[in-house]
Amino acid sequence: MLKDNISLNSKTILVTGAAGFIGSNLSLRLLEKYHDAKVVGIDSMNDYYDVNIKKYRLGILARFPGFVPVKCNIADRHAIDGIFEEYRPDVVVNLAAQAGVRYSILDPDSYMESNIIGFYNILEACRHSYDNGRKGVMHLVYASSSSVYGNFRKTPCSTGDRTDCPVNLYAATKKSNELMAHAYSKLYNIPSTGLRFFTVYGPAGRPDMAYFSFTDKLRAGKKIQIFNYGNCMRDFTYIDDAVEGLVRVMRHAPERRTGNGSLPDPPYKIYNIGSSNSEKLLDFVDILQEELVSAGVLPADFDFDAQKELVPMQPGDMPVTFADTGPLERDFGFRPSTRLRDGLRAFSQWYAGYYGRHDGTSVQ
Repeated sequence: MLKDNISLNSKTILVTGAAGFIGSNLSLRLLEKYHDAKVVGIDSMNDYYDVNIKKYRLGILARFPGFVPVKCNIADRHAIDGIFEEYRPDVVVNLAAQAGVRYSILDPDSYMESNIIGFYNILEACRHSYDNGRKGVMHLVYASSSSVYGNFRKTPCSTGDRTDCPVNLYAATKKSNELMAHAYSKLYNIPSTGLRFFTVYGPAGRPDMAYFSFTDKLRAGKKIQIFNYGNCMRDFTYIDDAVEGLVRVMRHAPERRTGNGSLPDPPYKIYNIGSSNSEKLLDFVDILQEELVSAGVLPADFDFDAQKELVPMQPGDMPVTFADTGPLERDFGFRPSTRLRDGLRAFSQWYAGYYGRHDGTSVQ
């Protein structure tokens, strides 16, 4: 197991996408756990999904004196350079991105702006953090995605597998991030670690994710469409597990080493963050329905069969995701362990508290 080479106590940590699902939960964990840590949280607060949920997450973080919110689009090079110059972050976690597989078919421009230009700006700011002999950024951690595996048929998906055949633009931008980070690690000796997240879910998650949108529709009495006739397999990762893996990775920057030529060996790593267990989508939806009934979001006599529609696969989707988390367990002693039912129960209870029960009552 790798030993920590970064203490997060008393460090300035820059988190982009801090009002997002993973970013807000990471920021909260850092503020709660690490003494005198300052979290500079960047977010553009765009309206890709309900901004009120982003404000709700930021409201929780605002209780901590060590949290510094900054409204900023990472595609704004001048603004990013100014933030790096003002706060001099020790560790950078880039979670800001235009997410969503299907939306990338509808609005590719937003993916190029945030995921390519925005990430380039972060890399350049990390590069120049070492100017004039400064110690600079000790570790850049960034979000990649299980989508980079495309329709590669080998399971579980390992970080050594081929990832050169993306099936949607979102996946292509995330693979580009990995390649860009590798180049910057090689050229400028920037320690960087990419994390391929597998379908992260949980309370106060993203409303565009299937489990959240299914809940909204069922609560409104609308039908839900289950793609690939419910036969898709997904590796679902509970948010607390995703954050725990992320924090452990943050504490160990890849080692800088002298290469054989004039350039260093790149201090660069990639890990999967998943549950290492693939669930059938139809089973996932059945458990979700049961937990929504138990939490009072849906009535006890809810006719679930009448509200679901099995439909063919959508363009850009992957039939199976399944993470090989062996390297994460080997290097950091961590294997996600939250059961799917427990995670969906926590989401259902949060949903009942945030939106209210089906009968109009609120959770006390």
